[in-house]
Amino acid sequence: MSRTTSHARRVRSSLREELLDAATTLLAHRGYARLRMADVATQVGVSRQTVYNEFGNKRALVQAVALRTLAEFTDGIQHRLHTAGDVLAGLHAATAYTIDHARENPLVAAVTGTEVAEDLLPLLTTRGEPVLRAATDMAESYLREQRPELPDPRFVAETATRLTLSYLVLPTASPTGAADGVCAVLGPLLDATPAPSTTT
Repeated sequence: MSRTTSHARRVRSSLREELLDAATTLLAHRGYARLRMADVATQVGVSRQTVYNEFGNKRALVQAVALRTLAEFTDGIQHRLHTAGDVLAGLHAATAYTIDHARENPLVAAVTGTEVAEDLLPLLTTRGEPVLRAATDMAESYLREQRPELPDPRFVAETATRLTLSYLVLPTASPTGAADGVCAVLGPLLDATPAPSTTT
């Protein structure tokens, strides 16, 4: 790879991050309906066409924001999964962390706690497939590593993710209470492993 090509990629990556930063800030204060690509462009000091060239359309831009926001949780989730004493304890710690951290994240807090951004809720629910898939993939990878004998780790991972998102969207419990609720469902699923085969 030439030095010029490498530099161009760094510049493009930097521009993309700036656009995502601007969109994240605007979404938290305006929601989806009032977000305009032109305003994102103005925040960064580029043309509106530049934003379209990078993301294609507003929906794709907002999905990119949602996925980057999820990625910001990843390190904390992974740390809690891998430092707990067992799988269920790891899932409990990761769930509590996710709920707690979401309350401190300006965008997620706006989505779940303000009317102005409530039109972003579909990104976590009815149109939340990219976020659901990414979070489920991470949980499934952990389960396959830690509990290779599980008959259906994908189902357990998706159940954990969907339950966590439900507590995130409708916060009816403390982070610890939410984690307790999630693990009350996951415990029996983790115990439902096939008995070791015996030879006679």
